[in-house]
Formats: sequence, structure tokens, C-alpha cells
Amino acid sequence: MTITVTITSDFICPWCLIGERRLSKAIDSLPGGMDVELKWLPFELNSDMRPEGMDRKTYRSLKFGSWERSRLLDAQTMEAAKGDGVAFDYPAIERTPNTLSAHRLMQLAQEQGSATSIANRIFSAYFEHGRDIGNPDVLADIAAENGMDRAQAAAFLAGGGGTEAVRDLELNVQNRGVRSVPSFDIDGEIVSGAQPVEIFEATLRRAGERSSACNAGACTLA
Repeated sequence: MTITVTITSDFICPWCLIGERRLSKAIDSLPGGMDVELKWLPFELNSDMRPEGMDRKTYRSLKFGSWERSRLLDAQTMEAAKGDGVAFDYPAIERTPNTLSAHRLMQLAQEQGSATSIANRIFSAYFEHGRDIGNPDVLADIAAENGMDRAQAAAFLAGGGGTEAVRDLELNVQNRGVRSVPSFDIDGEIVSGAQPVEIFEATLRRAGERSSACNAGACTLA
């Protein structure tokens, strides 16, 4: 059986990265015969961010009142992610990017069947290596590192490819009432936030049980 998990997230959200890593652990713990298909939906936490992004220290100081407060919040995410396999390197991050182009690249990756691996690379590039994921050249490099054609990715980004699709998907997400990320739709059951691995595992297993019931002829329209 195949369980569909739709992930709504933004690439500058540390909890989105943590949640995705925990979901991956839960998937790895599932018994044989249960397959999981991941789909990705865009969400921009800073939809009005200037295209070139903004100095991270300036941005975070303005958003949270001080740089000290921002550093405290960074430390809290690092502490929360212990054991989740996330090597945060906040000092390496110089800019808070506009993430529209990253979400646009995801549209091309989804067409080519490599969305999940590209998403993982974008998250890692930003949070673990401090790369500017708002820069189209950096995104084209990331695409190439994941086996995509760099020239094709660069041309796609330069030509505005995927912009309309991202905007339409974001509108649909908003119309469904999603106001914060990460949000995980696991076969119709919503898990909000970077929940513990056990929560994801239990939700996946319930989805598997529902699928099994349907296959056995017990599925209803409710």
C-alpha cells in the first residue's frame, strides 16, 4: 500500500527541517509493504522579502527585537534538534533569503521526480552550510549537485519558470486554512509542527490501517 504525505513548508523554517527529518525516521520504522509518497507544497514566511534577501543579523534583530533574542531562539532549535541529525550552522548564514526561487526550483524538480531530494539539499544548503538559497546561481548549483541539468535549472529560474504554479499552490494552501508551517497531511490526517517521531509513526500507521480497511472492502465515503 502507498500512503501519501503532503508537506507544506518553507526553506527558512528550522522547524520544517526538523519535522522533515523526524518524519523520515518514522517512515524508516514502518513495516514492509507500506510505501510513502511525499509531495511538497510551498509556503513563504516572508513573501514580501526583497528579491536579494536581507542581512540576517539585521533582519532577525528587527523581527525579534534584538540579536541576542535571535541567538537564543537559534540555540533553542539546536537543542530541540539533538538526535535528529541536523547540523545547524547559524553563524555561517549571512542572509535571510527570499525563498520564491527555491520553491520555483521545486516545481521543476517535481516534474523530474526529484522533489524530495532537492528539498533536502536546499534545507541542508541553508541551515547546515550557510548558502544563499535566494541566489539563482546557488540554486542552479544545488540542482546540479542533485543530478539535475544545471543549464536547464538556471534557464528555468532566469525565465520565471514555476512562478505562477507556486503562487497558485500558495493560494490553495491559504484557502485550506494553513497559517503556519510545517504542516503534514498524512492521508487526510493533519500533523502540525515538528512533532516527535512517535507521533508521525502512529499517524502513518493509522493511515495504513485505513488503507487496509478500504482494500478489504470496509472503506466508506465518510
